Amino acid sequence: MKNLDDFLTLVENETGLSLTPATVGAGFDELPGWDSLHLLTLLTAIERETGQRVPMTQVLESTSLHDVFVLTAAARTVET
Repeated sequence: MKNLDDFLTLVENETGLSLTPATVGAGFDELPGWDSLHLLTLLTAIERETGQRVPMTQVLESTSLHDVFVLTAAARTVET
């Protein structure tokens, strides 16, 4: 997962939600069909894809998938 497009593909594959760069910043409560299980599923998929841990506390404080993407990018930067 190298960029936002890869992240959006992962989100769609894991949750069935189709987002665009313009809609990825919407709050979780604005995403039709979103539930907390999606977040755990996505977090597991991100860690599987990147081979890196994403800070769960910060993920739980996120208000959008864009926030999760930023955390994922930050984790990659720290690790490299």
